[in-house]
Amino acid sequence: MSVLSGLIPKNVFTYFEEICGIPHGSGNTQQISDYCAAFAVSHGLRYRQEPCGNVIIWKDASPGCEDAPAVMLQGHMDMVAVRTDDCPLDLETEGIRPAVTDDGRWVYADGTSSGGDDGIAIACALAILADDTLKHPALEAVFTVDEEIRLLGAAALDASDLHSRILLNMDSEDDGIFLTSCAGGATVECILPVSREEKSGILYEWRVSGLRGGHSGTEIHLERANANLLFGRFLAQASEKAEFSVCDVSGGEKDNAIPNQCCATLLVPPSGTDAFEHAAAEFRETVCAEYATVEPDMDVALTSITDDSTINDCSQLHCAETSNPTAPTGTFDPASGTVLTLTETGKSGLTSLLEHLPSGIQRWMPEIPDMVQTSLNMGVLRMKEDAVSVTFSVRSASGTEKDWLIRRIRDLTELVGGHCVVNGVYPAWEYQSDSRIQAVMAETWEEITGEKPLLTGIHAGVECGILSEKLPGIDCISYGPQMDDIHTVRERLDVASVERNYELTVRVLAKLAE
Repeated sequence: MSVLSGLIPKNVFTYFEEICGIPHGSGNTQQISDYCAAFAVSHGLRYRQEPCGNVIIWKDASPGCEDAPAVMLQGHMDMVAVRTDDCPLDLETEGIRPAVTDDGRWVYADGTSSGGDDGIAIACALAILADDTLKHPALEAVFTVDEEIRLLGAAALDASDLHSRILLNMDSEDDGIFLTSCAGGATVECILPVSREEKSGILYEWRVSGLRGGHSGTEIHLERANANLLFGRFLAQASEKAEFSVCDVSGGEKDNAIPNQCCATLLVPPSGTDAFEHAAAEFRETVCAEYATVEPDMDVALTSITDDSTINDCSQLHCAETSNPTAPTGTFDPASGTVLTLTETGKSGLTSLLEHLPSGIQRWMPEIPDMVQTSLNMGVLRMKEDAVSVTFSVRSASGTEKDWLIRRIRDLTELVGGHCVVNGVYPAWEYQSDSRIQAVMAETWEEITGEKPLLTGIHAGVECGILSEKLPGIDCISYGPQMDDIHTVRERLDVASVERNYELTVRVLAKLAE
C-alpha cells in the first residue's frame, strides 16, 4: 500500500516512493540505474546506460519549441544510506520505508536516512519526462551515480553526445536559495623526510581537544581553531623557551574536516621540565583566551608519563580521540630507557612546515558578499617511520587561484626538504555574471512565492563543477526543496517545498522553450 499517495505533486511522490523501495546507497546503485533505464524503455524515450551506472535519457522538445536550446535536468541516484542501531533493514539489499509526519508537512524514513538527497531530484525529472502535456525545450536528463563519494559518476560521465546549453541541477537542500557557483578542489599531501635518534628524559603527552571542528568547505568561514595549527604554533613558541624533542604526533581524521584534536608525545631533559611546563601553561592560557568565544570547550593539556606501559602506548599515539596505525612502533626501549625522537633538524623542519604553510580563508569572493572564494584546511597530521605527513583539502571557486595555492604549498614544502603529492582534483564551477538561467529562475520564484530568492555560491564541490568543465559554456544553477539533517537518520523532506520547486521547474522550462 502506498504511503505517499496523498501528497502533491502526486506523480512526483509516486516516483519518489518507488525509488525509496530500491536499495541505492553510494556504491550500490545498479538497481536504481536499471530502474531509470527501464523507465526510458517504458516511455519510448532514447537513453544510454553507462558502464559505471550513469543514465542519460533524451526527450524531444514539445511541439513548436524545437528551436529552443536544450536543457539538462540533473541529479544523482545514490544516497547516504545510514540507519539506527535497532533498524532491522539491510540497506544493501532492502529499500527504505518512507513515512509522513502526523501534520503532513514532512516525509522521513523509519530508522534510516530519507533518500530525499537526491531521490527527489530523480523523481521530479521522471515526472517531467513522463508528462506529455508540458511545454519544454529538448531535454537531456542526466542521472549520475556515487555523487556522495567524490562525485565519481559525474567524473566518469561521457558528455560527447550531450548538447544542453542550460543545466538545472536539483541537488540543493535550501528552499529559495539558488547556488550559482561552487569551489573546485584537490587533496595535497606534504611529505617531509625525517631522521630519528635515541634520547632519554621525561616523556609528556601534549593534547589539544574539545574543539568544534566542522566541514572545511561549508564551515571554514566560522574560523574555528585548527588543532594541527595549534600544535605547530606550540612547537614554535615553546621551542624558544624550553628544550624538548618530538617523539610522535597525530592530529585530525580527514583532510576535509577541520581537526578538532591533536596529540603529541614529547621528550624533555630532566633538568628542563620546569621551563617546559611553564611554556606549555603559558601557551594554554594564551590560546584559550584567544578562542574563548568560538571554542569555549577547548582544552590544552600536558601530562607527564611515568610508567613504561603508558610510555609505549603513548609513543604509538593510541589517543582517546583517534588511532594512528601509521605511527612508528617500538619508540621506547625499556632496556636502555631511551626513546626515538626526531633529530633537531627534523624538529626544525616540522616546526617550519606547520608554522608557515597557509591554512584557512585565503580570499573572499568579490561578486558574492560573505562568500569564501579560496581556502585550505590542514586536516591530517601524521608521523610515519621516516617522514611527517601533512594533508590539506584545498578549495577555490577560481581554478587559477586553486592552482596557485597548490603551487605555494609545494614550494614552501620543498624549501624545508619535502615534496607534495596532489590527487583528487575536481574543477570549480565559476560564477557567471551574465547568466540567463539565474535571471529566469529568480523571476519565476518571485512569481510563485512573492519573495526574492537568494543567489549564492557554496564553498564545496557539486556536480555542476565537473559538468561545466565537460560542457564548456553551459549555464548552470543548483536548487531543490527544503531538506533538514541530510545524511542522518533525522533527514526529512518538506512536502510543500517539493510542490513549489516542481512548479518552479515546470514554469522555467516553459519560459526557456519560448
